[in-house]
Amino acid sequence: MVKGANVGLSALSENVGAVVVGLGWSSATGEGDADVSVLLLDADGKVRSDADFCFYNNPVAGDGSVHLLGKTPTADGSEDRISFDLDAVPPEVDKVVVAASRYGGARFGDLDGLRLTLADSTGDALARFAVHDVEEVSALIFGELYRRAGEWKFRAIGQGYASGLAGLATDYGVDIDDDAETADEETAVAQAARAEAADEEAASARTAGTERAGTERAGTGRVGAEPEGSAPEGPGPDVEVPGGGSTAPSARVPAQSRDGHAVDRAATGPEPAKPGTAAAPADAPKSARRPRTAKKKVTLPRTAKKSLADNDTWRTARLFPGSALKSDRERETRATSVVLSVMAQVPEFGRRLTAAFGAPAGRMETFTEVTLPHGESPRRPDGVIRVERAGKLWTALVETKTNGNALKPDQVQAYMDIAARRGYEAVITLSNDVALEGSPLVDVRIDRRRKHKVALWHLSWAEVVHQAQMLIRHEGVGDAAHAWLLQELLHYLQHENSGCHGFQNMGAAWVPVRRGIDEETLCQGDARALEVIENWERLVRQVCLRLGGELGQKVLPVQRTRRGADPGARRTELADHLCEQGRLNAEIRIEGTPGVLGITADLRTGKLRTSIEVPAEGAGYPLARAKRLVRRLSDAPADLHIETLVDGRGPGPRGTLGRLRPEPADILPKDGAQITGFRLSLFKGMGAGRGSAETGFIRSVDDAVDRFHAQVVAHVDAPVV
Repeated sequence: MVKGANVGLSALSENVGAVVVGLGWSSATGEGDADVSVLLLDADGKVRSDADFCFYNNPVAGDGSVHLLGKTPTADGSEDRISFDLDAVPPEVDKVVVAASRYGGARFGDLDGLRLTLADSTGDALARFAVHDVEEVSALIFGELYRRAGEWKFRAIGQGYASGLAGLATDYGVDIDDDAETADEETAVAQAARAEAADEEAASARTAGTERAGTERAGTGRVGAEPEGSAPEGPGPDVEVPGGGSTAPSARVPAQSRDGHAVDRAATGPEPAKPGTAAAPADAPKSARRPRTAKKKVTLPRTAKKSLADNDTWRTARLFPGSALKSDRERETRATSVVLSVMAQVPEFGRRLTAAFGAPAGRMETFTEVTLPHGESPRRPDGVIRVERAGKLWTALVETKTNGNALKPDQVQAYMDIAARRGYEAVITLSNDVALEGSPLVDVRIDRRRKHKVALWHLSWAEVVHQAQMLIRHEGVGDAAHAWLLQELLHYLQHENSGCHGFQNMGAAWVPVRRGIDEETLCQGDARALEVIENWERLVRQVCLRLGGELGQKVLPVQRTRRGADPGARRTELADHLCEQGRLNAEIRIEGTPGVLGITADLRTGKLRTSIEVPAEGAGYPLARAKRLVRRLSDAPADLHIETLVDGRGPGPRGTLGRLRPEPADILPKDGAQITGFRLSLFKGMGAGRGSAETGFIRSVDDAVDRFHAQVVAHVDAPVV
């Protein structure tokens, strides 16, 4: 489509009761990103209330008809997807605007390949709109869905806003409340400026190794440097208490800790007034809460409640025990029942897992071991998901596998045929494998003669765990019982006997490829190298899901490829590089970090390298910069490698942190060249086995990434501007 063009959805597909809109972009560095937002407008072109503003602080709007699904890696970057249940959009809504925004002075002109894609409920692409000429804007309207003569249409817009998301939302009638965040940011900037000034003065007057080093280190502003015992900040989601009066405090279920305990601030009473501030009167009316476009920061509870058990041998009673499972069939049956039951009972969780598959926002029921006729041999899919909205049904058949069991093409084909005959909308496969773009897990035959189309979708167990973690550890849910159910689900899925541990095997080609690289007999074009590349990509995506769930942040693989590049051709090129160089390379972007985290597995040396490049901070003398970096890495391991990056020349002096702590000047270029940044790297031995055992390759990659993030990345602040 071109800018200004419009099209009726019914002319594109028969399955447009629910659609998925994707907003995509890429960048040369892999670090460029943007946040999507949606506004539901009435006939006057304004939101009915602030609840019609759907963005990262309010991911569901329009009575559940609009749902932000988050980011998905693509062949040439990432794509942010939004689910629209058009049949459920309130009748007062006349138009739905789809937009995106950037922060911190970033502009859309810095991104490549800006595009919008529109797909129907079966996943078939309906339209694509490429956006151009948006150099100096920080917010952008990609397009809009609107009603006309009883049907929905789409219009390609491509209009930019220099005033950002707040300006865009205000134009459509949203009452933005960013005053508090602005004050907080100004205070933070002032504190950072004072710290930098003190840093420069101290760096020029102090010699290494004096007793003052410890005191100054405490003032460098490292992440997480809080007084011991301080309470976590950031409220959880507020939930109205049924039957409560106007003076009753709202119940609050905050994001939970890893063991399921939570801190309920609403139950503990108001916080004491800070020194120097006046306490608000007890009967003072509360101002109406307005949406804030500044991002929320959620702090996890730091400590768990003390157990009442006599000793560690007492095991907590569990709703879904996993210790008694003996066979793969038992694991598949139990896992299916556990997941589907929690999806039906926790609406936020069920919606998260099905919205991307075209399911409407409605009442969900789930079933297991349902018998369906199929010729002379009835079939029993592992599960059925059914959603009802406004008298219409959406149905998906579920096929589940656990441990290393692969999906069987004949089974999936039979369920696709059954779904087509019975008018069901989808077949969902659920296993430890990770689906890749352009590389389907199973090949199925589609009968084009059938009028009714059935979509085939895949979920990995790692994705299920990730979504549960995001809800109960970071975003919170609206009911304490729902939080407990999700915690029990997580405990079951992570139990050693559940068989739901995600991608756990590098495949049969792993050992031959390693041997071929070691013996220098692996040739370009070898199909086994391509298999290793595909499994490496699956492993990296799973690392992103696991780390994102732990941190509560967006973690995505970085693809440095040309826009529109074929995924198969890209993997073939990487396989040839593996044969030639003997290394597997990957990069992941973690929201809030100053660079991308690189992962290199050198199959020749058996070493794993994790690294990140950070820019040199602020102004000042080179020695002050080096000392400031060393102080920020005070808790990092002594074997951390630090390499200076020099303007126009690439790598410069290097050394280990242990050697540089007493002599930071050793990292400076001898000729006084301009320092542009530093590369920080950790090395560890690589597991040899193809699996996830203690000595396996997959476990070693997980351990290397976890160690590097916890001991290095978490202590590296973003550069001071």
